[in-house]
Amino acid sequence: MEYHNKYITKTDLRRDIMAAIPKRVLVRFGGEVRKFQKVLKAAKDRDINESDTVLIITDMLMSVFGFDKYTEITSEYEIRGTYCDLAVKVDEKVHFLIEVKAIGLDLKEAHLRQAVGYGAQHGIQWVVLTNGIIWEIYRIKFERPITSELLCSLNFLELNPRKREDQDFLFLLCKEGLSKAVIEDYHEHVKSVNKFIIGAILQTEVGLNLIRRELRRVSPGLRVEIDEIKSILVGDVLKRDTIEGELSKEAKARVKKAAARALKSRKTTQPK
Repeated sequence: MEYHNKYITKTDLRRDIMAAIPKRVLVRFGGEVRKFQKVLKAAKDRDINESDTVLIITDMLMSVFGFDKYTEITSEYEIRGTYCDLAVKVDEKVHFLIEVKAIGLDLKEAHLRQAVGYGAQHGIQWVVLTNGIIWEIYRIKFERPITSELLCSLNFLELNPRKREDQDFLFLLCKEGLSKAVIEDYHEHVKSVNKFIIGAILQTEVGLNLIRRELRRVSPGLRVEIDEIKSILVGDVLKRDTIEGELSKEAKARVKKAAARALKSRKTTQPK
């Protein structure tokens, strides 16, 4: 199946983060995913309403994702006089909110704004938008204005519970992953290891000098200027969407900030 994220593609899965999925969780996936795929297909054929979709999602949170239906899943979670459909609360902490739409309804930007609004009002970092079949996981960015970013989107009917890539994405929402902060680690990884960050690093003075050094190894005595390397890199090597646009600007700013931080650290540790 395919996953959607502004940073990653299907092949960019973080095996180092997801390596320790407990065996009991894999066994649970093997039995429960197939069962709920049948439930969801039948529900879609009947075009059930939002309330009935919420009931299915609640059962999925228990059977697939491992939460206690009676103590860790709260329905109609109140946030300043309004309500979100479901909240997952473990050890007195709400870990994520779930906004549910009817199974036959396409998920839209307005639904996302509603879910993000709920989370922002209560300082909850993660929200899930779903109609039972499509699951979208968003991270709220507490900035001015409040924004959100898509971590991943998946189609539950297309999941293969024996496929490692699908197991990894299911584990992001599992109770067993909460104590390991799997979702946070995964987010940090895809935010840092992607084409925009790598493209930005290659365009820095350090990156360009490294390329020149390697070119000289390939052809000893070669005379090549940094500007020529940068021209080839930007014009022929890197794709336009990697070096242009908002995500590219964000990546360059992040790389620049990290370089400044490293320089400051070196200066403070150098003997006077």
